[in-house]
Amino acid sequence: MCGIVALFSAEEPISESSLKLGMDCLKHRGPDGQKFWISHDQRVALGHRRLSIIDLVRGEQPITNHDETLYLIANNEFYDFERIQRDLKQKGYQLKTNSDSEIALHLYDEFGTQCLHHLRGEFAFIIWDKRNEVLFAARDRFGIKPLYYSIYNNTLYIASEVKALFAAGVPAHWDRESFWQDTWGVLSSDRTLYANVHQVPPGYFLLASRSDIRLHRYWDFDYPQMHDSLTLHTPEDYIEQLRHTLDEAVQLRLRADVPVGCYLSGGLDSSAVLGMATAHSSEPMQAFTIAFEEGVYNEEAIARETATYCKANIQVIQIRQKDIAENFADAIWHCEMLSMNANTTAKYLLSRAARDAGYKVVLTGEGSDEIFGGYVHFRQDKLLSNQEGEDEETIKLLLKDLKQKNQVSVGLLFADEQIIPALNTIQHLLNFAPAWMQAAAQRHLKSIHLYSPELISEFQERDIYRIFFNQIDVEGQLKGREPVNQSLYLWSKTNLANYLLRMLGDGVEMAHSIEGRLPFLDHKVVELVRTFPISLKISGLTEKYVLREAAKPFITDTVYKRQKHPFIAPPSTFNPNEALQQLIQDTLRSSVMSRVPFYDQAAVINLLDQLPIMSESDRATADFNLLRMLSACVLQERFGLT
Repeated sequence: MCGIVALFSAEEPISESSLKLGMDCLKHRGPDGQKFWISHDQRVALGHRRLSIIDLVRGEQPITNHDETLYLIANNEFYDFERIQRDLKQKGYQLKTNSDSEIALHLYDEFGTQCLHHLRGEFAFIIWDKRNEVLFAARDRFGIKPLYYSIYNNTLYIASEVKALFAAGVPAHWDRESFWQDTWGVLSSDRTLYANVHQVPPGYFLLASRSDIRLHRYWDFDYPQMHDSLTLHTPEDYIEQLRHTLDEAVQLRLRADVPVGCYLSGGLDSSAVLGMATAHSSEPMQAFTIAFEEGVYNEEAIARETATYCKANIQVIQIRQKDIAENFADAIWHCEMLSMNANTTAKYLLSRAARDAGYKVVLTGEGSDEIFGGYVHFRQDKLLSNQEGEDEETIKLLLKDLKQKNQVSVGLLFADEQIIPALNTIQHLLNFAPAWMQAAAQRHLKSIHLYSPELISEFQERDIYRIFFNQIDVEGQLKGREPVNQSLYLWSKTNLANYLLRMLGDGVEMAHSIEGRLPFLDHKVVELVRTFPISLKISGLTEKYVLREAAKPFITDTVYKRQKHPFIAPPSTFNPNEALQQLIQDTLRSSVMSRVPFYDQAAVINLLDQLPIMSESDRATADFNLLRMLSACVLQERFGLT
């Protein structure tokens, strides 16, 4: 993986210094080298920071074709690339490197933008098509790799991170509407928290010419209609299909010219990945796991048991509140978004430990919950939709049992029975409101007193869900689908790309030049799982049933039987005398907080004053808001936002 920057000007010559400043800001993404190219007319510039994973000697970029009519910069990992290299050579293409990146250049020459359907993996790349004077920029199907852009002074800026756009000359301002949308938990996957800075959405590509810039969708989840005549298999058939396809995805992700490690928790997802990877490795795998001080959050013992079962080596990284306090600001600067829990910083420290141990590549379990319905709110959706025709009393008892078993100590992750008029827009469109959207709306309303009167006055009349759903293909992607699949789809368009993959994935991993590889978000795995009956994803109150069965030969009995525990760091409010809570208190009471334009500081200080007399559950909820506000202070200061 790497860092990329591109500038495309309609009029004025591009400044070389602007390009270099953008590249310098991405050194952490590519510490192994840098190179750039500027066209003769100085209207196009491509810059690349390299992290060497495949073809350590000859893989530098930009890469050009034989007649120098196509130029490529890429932040990618393409799998099964050797087969494509052979096919390209048989067609007469001359490859200059052995790197996987180069195949995108020649596939574009062969198929144009349809090349995307031939690529398997995590990627964000840019091609300058000199002959047709078109800039082509594409992002992978799920948004594993980030790709931001801005149009400023008739110049298109594109980069791997927002900070590179700012460094190259794009002004740094808050986007107030995006901030408000984010407080409701529905920040669209094409938006950012920054004015005039956009994302190429997952599964999209951008085409830019001298006169025009357009986005085009090339992939989507396409969940089946409820009454589609799909070929029905036995549960054993589905389990075997999944085991085979996931195992192939894991095996492909072990290909590298550097050592490959694995992040490991006490959960099913990372344990399954490690177990499958071990089966394909001639040497013991190296696992890295986090250990928190508080027992209920500490999964070290289960991770050690899994490592022993898999005959893997394990390194445990002890995370204290002091460690989080010291590294919180740096983690937020790298992620460029608001953090709701200190797990972001913990993952940042985990990645640093992996780098210090000599690793550049790790396999991770992210994405599983988003395709198998692993979170509690998806089980809630299944019960409330009651597609299996249970009697009403049984459903009530199951919901009560589900809530009791999932008292998660950060935010409101379980949707209560509360009438929220704003949700009427969703009810009208879908005939139900996904449980995660209900929970996010409850969380917003409980936090409303913390926002400034000016912000509330500006946006309280906006129909936030209408704004969000105006960009969703409701008819083509949601109507007629199972409610759980609709909920999964909407989650993928908000929290998957914006939070899970950016905050807990690319942001904290690439901060330390670590390439995360996600077997569960291999598109062949996802396209298989999307066709599975909901009853195989969620069986009763058991989440990810089909994955448990497929992974059973590779995991311990402890992991097989264990209910999902979200990866959450202990709330700072439980430790009032520790460094993290002191950092929160000092920052939110300071002049730094007064400059953040979204909050009522007097209300925030009152919240801080009330913490000692709050119940534990209320303090856990407060921690969610406090960390978001602390994040906003970091971004305000680090980026000089106005």
